[in-house]
Amino acid sequence: MMDELQSAAELPPQYLSALTSINLQPLWPSLRALVPHGDPTRRSVPVHWRYSEVRELLMQAGDLTPIEKAERRVLVLCNPGLGIDNLQATPSIYVGLQLILPGEDAPNHRHSPSAIRLIVEGEGGFTTVEGERLPMEPGDLILTPSGLWHEHGHTGSEPVIWLDALDLPLLYYLETSQAEEAPLQHAPEHPDSSQTKFRRAGLLPYDQLHDHNPYPMLRYPWKETREALTELAGAADRDALIQLAYINPVTGEECLPILGFSALMLRPGECAELGRRTCSAVIHAVEGQGSAEIDGVSFDWERHDTLAVPPHARGLLQNGSGTRPAFLFVVDDAPLHRKLRIYREYA
Repeated sequence: MMDELQSAAELPPQYLSALTSINLQPLWPSLRALVPHGDPTRRSVPVHWRYSEVRELLMQAGDLTPIEKAERRVLVLCNPGLGIDNLQATPSIYVGLQLILPGEDAPNHRHSPSAIRLIVEGEGGFTTVEGERLPMEPGDLILTPSGLWHEHGHTGSEPVIWLDALDLPLLYYLETSQAEEAPLQHAPEHPDSSQTKFRRAGLLPYDQLHDHNPYPMLRYPWKETREALTELAGAADRDALIQLAYINPVTGEECLPILGFSALMLRPGECAELGRRTCSAVIHAVEGQGSAEIDGVSFDWERHDTLAVPPHARGLLQNGSGTRPAFLFVVDDAPLHRKLRIYREYA
């Protein structure tokens, strides 16, 4: 291995000035920071957001800021290691909690970042995506992929809150993040594709076999996901991790190109190891309570709390109940890592 590289302080000031005057920088003083030997340089840290604390402030936002002045009333979960002003939960994942009140409509728009909604609480909300009206029930996963028109509405009587997750940090870094608005779609109520075309695993309408629609299914009902996890747990070995991936039902691939989504069940009293991977993740507690340890940092989590898992981190998840299962929703950037051929799992 080469000796320690020369620092910028060891270069003559007049030489450095000559470089910067024509927009140049020497690589070698920064090389070890950019491409370190051994573990990558990491700024993100493990974080725990308590839903009880966030919800209180989110409800205050409902009083302080009308939807017309917010477009989307969201409190962003920010990782302090990345800088709280950068609106990042992990290096490539944006996460926020969004509130819509009874009678409100969040404007119809589309944007280059892809997004998902994981419904946290409330009844009567809906999202319309390209004319398909999708009911929002607690635990449901709803996709709003890049470039598709979508709006949110609320016909119920109680606040509706959901978790947003977007690939916004990457698109912002690439200087390709943009949005545009249009009039409301006013789509009629009728069963969405999760209730009709893709009602049973392993079956799809014959004319969908060679359909090139990249997003054939936009809503994944929690009722179906929870039932599938419970049935898998009943059939799996006791030491098997009970985790199901959300996929495109036509291609069998991830729902979206950059972010991946899965649901995890912890049996009563179970402690599950989070394998160390190159990718980062955000974990949201749909049901249950327990504890977590991420790179030596311990947290006690409750229902609807959210955790950030940095890249290359090791972790443990413990179900705090000895009688009831816990259910968790996981967002990660593994699809991006796989496409870049940098994905790796460590022993």
